[in-house]
Amino acid sequence: MSIIKIGVVTISDRASNGIYKDISGPALIKILNNYLLSKWKCIYKIIPDEVEIIQQHLIQLADKNKCSLIFTTGGTGPSKRDVTPEATVAICDKILPGFGELMRMTSVQLVPTAILSRQTAGTRGQSLIVNLPGNPNSIKVCLDAIFPAIPYCIELLEGPILECNNEFIKVFRPKK
Repeated sequence: MSIIKIGVVTISDRASNGIYKDISGPALIKILNNYLLSKWKCIYKIIPDEVEIIQQHLIQLADKNKCSLIFTTGGTGPSKRDVTPEATVAICDKILPGFGELMRMTSVQLVPTAILSRQTAGTRGQSLIVNLPGNPNSIKVCLDAIFPAIPYCIELLEGPILECNNEFIKVFRPKK
């Protein structure tokens, strides 16, 4: 059984410049450690909010590193420097708007400003790329909502089978 590669990219000018410590990337990795029973390797990066840099890193993770799953965290708000969705859409083969819709629908139940978030998801080759918010609590809320569909999506992309821990997350696979 091969090791599944998952990219985790924190997109933050301040964290990438060492002004503050990244907490969203490690929080995301901790959640994935709880969710996944499959052996996996994390390729973790902290980069600034720059469209070209985001695109380069996503392309590298998908095309060269062959990550089956790539998560970004941060850069999904309405401010001028929030450019993660634009960078993601530009390099994807297909956009899967249901991911962003479900994340906003779930998050808005807890905080009304969730409607300002612009998370999205898409595919590039055999990689699924998902934009998550930058707040660790919001990451957990969003992942709890969308992760049940992720293993099946990766299978549809002819990627590896993700085995998950039912104590933490119940995934959905259609009956064959």
